[in-house]
Amino acid sequence: MEEEKAGSEPELAEKVKRVIEKEVRPLLALEGGNIELVGVEENGVVKVRLGGACAGYPMAQYTLVNFVEGTIKKKVPEIKRVKAVEDFRDRFGIRKIW
Repeated sequence: MEEEKAGSEPELAEKVKRVIEKEVRPLLALEGGNIELVGVEENGVVKVRLGGACAGYPMAQYTLVNFVEGTIKKKVPEIKRVKAVEDFRDRFGIRKIW
């Protein structure tokens, strides 16, 4: 039983990744935004990092819930929620590897 569970998680993450790459990222890019898949948890929660114009955008939460989460949940019904993880470097414009 454990093997089945472990095998389904990467499959779920791949489905989410495909939706992000084909449907979400291109539309965000039209407005100068970007999105990165951070991970998919066992409980159906997707973690993403918004970047580009989306980082620090006042309506980012609206975009996350109404567009990103809606699109992913429509295509991958196993997903329960999408949440953004923040990278503090975006606030200061210092996303650089030292």
